[in-house]
Amino acid sequence: MTESYQASDFGKVAVLLGGNSAEREVSLNSGQAVLDALLRQGVDAHAVDPAEGIVQGLSGQDFDRAFIILHGRGGEDGSMQGLLEQLELPYTGSGVLASALGMDKLRTKLIWRAADLPTPPSIILNADSKPEQVVEQLGLPLMVKPVHEGSSIGMSKVESVDELRAAWQAAAEFDGEVMAERWIHGREYTVAILGDEALPVIGLETPHSFYDYEAKYQAATTQYHCPSDLSAEEEARVQLLAQEAFACVGASGWGRVDLFLDEGGQAWLLEINTVPGMTDHSLVPMAAKAAGIDFDALVMRILAGSLKETRHG
Repeated sequence: MTESYQASDFGKVAVLLGGNSAEREVSLNSGQAVLDALLRQGVDAHAVDPAEGIVQGLSGQDFDRAFIILHGRGGEDGSMQGLLEQLELPYTGSGVLASALGMDKLRTKLIWRAADLPTPPSIILNADSKPEQVVEQLGLPLMVKPVHEGSSIGMSKVESVDELRAAWQAAAEFDGEVMAERWIHGREYTVAILGDEALPVIGLETPHSFYDYEAKYQAATTQYHCPSDLSAEEEARVQLLAQEAFACVGASGWGRVDLFLDEGGQAWLLEINTVPGMTDHSLVPMAAKAAGIDFDALVMRILAGSLKETRHG
């Protein structure tokens, strides 16, 4: 069910964009798109970049709420949500706990496993890790990724024992915690969540070895299938799993769940995004469009989440 809101319902809105994370440029693009959409609809919206001083940017400005479109650490990991809680300023998306968990790929997977939700096996890597033992446990190929980064930053597909240490070093440049994860042979999908609704599933196809940063934001060769190639029954099953995975970490408002279907049709959860991209390459607007929700309406529905008093995580 869709509720109707007027621009005046939201008061003065701070659009939090940019920040200091490795995903700053993506956030600036997403934030500008969100800001433009709000202004088109008459919302009194203003850009605030935490890199220029978040407390100064918010204090004394009489903001009524915040639209968080910060990607990565400092905006998507619970720290900004905690600050806004202290300032008693309503905001979009998930709360402190769910944001922190969603940014932490390892601990998200631990929670999913505890709830008997399917996610590929993984182990933490460090300077003392034995490549042969890692490969023996996870097989080849495998994926190496920073635990606390998004947008595929620092990720590498490893196809031989000899490549593992270099992949760990590349990921460690972005994060003190690095993990290796079993590679799933199959097809990649993503499910956008908007309120209590799972939007149409998107199938991802890239000629790259995996859906990396370039494939996400720069390449013209990435293909997005929405409607997906799934049957109605498969699509419903994937949507339900995504909703369970989203709720399991206490996420709310909006977000995205990424997963694979292996060659036998088994779904494997990869990660959750509590502040997904909103650029012209982004997946949530694409799924919303397939559901009959244009970009401006999507932005207003996300902002409307800040009007709700109950926050689960």
